[in-house]
Amino acid sequence: MDALVRAWVDGWVVSRGAAPPVATPWGVTVDVGQPRHVSRHVVGATGHAVEESAVRAVAGAVTGAGVWLKVFDEPSRVAPWLGAGWWVDPEPGHLMSAPLTGSAVPPAPAGYRVRVWTRAGVTRVLVAAPDGSWAARGQIAPTGGTAVADMIETAPAHRRRGLGRFVMGTLAHAAAARGAVTGVLAGTPEGRALYESLGWTVEAGLTSAAYRGTADEGTGADGSG
Repeated sequence: MDALVRAWVDGWVVSRGAAPPVATPWGVTVDVGQPRHVSRHVVGATGHAVEESAVRAVAGAVTGAGVWLKVFDEPSRVAPWLGAGWWVDPEPGHLMSAPLTGSAVPPAPAGYRVRVWTRAGVTRVLVAAPDGSWAARGQIAPTGGTAVADMIETAPAHRRRGLGRFVMGTLAHAAAARGAVTGVLAGTPEGRALYESLGWTVEAGLTSAAYRGTADEGTGADGSG
């Protein structure tokens, strides 16, 4: 299994409080336990090392709605390998990494309230607007030398104000203080520009797919990450 993929899986499990990964010949399976995200299969290879036969075998064995599939290659390549009943996110994700240097945390924009706390190994950052409403958030889960940044989000009304940069800097500093030297994340196209401006590098594409079954149950954004 690709080392960066495994690091991402291990950190994501801690971040989300999911069950420990179960190794398979093609990667790992993680039980999540949510109605629309019961479990997920993660193929361990990246890019052109991803084998069509492996993806077809994994996808073909899924029969229950709420099972997700993560493949670290572009959706244009992976989607044709999935059968009926699979919803494929049309927006390609990205597996990204960056060195964690422990540099100083950037100051929070004026007028916002910031709360940072750590529980069960996960450090979370909350940024509240002047009126007390949610403005931005994120969390990071160190697992040894790597740390997975997760659920990074800024409210639409508060974008372009440096909140994402502040959240990422705060999380990186916290992870480095706990001994992590490499950050890993699965980013969206929307977040890629921010991460690259902070020194993150794209390591592989990411296809996210969910099995909906024969009924059109819908599988919109649910924070699966």
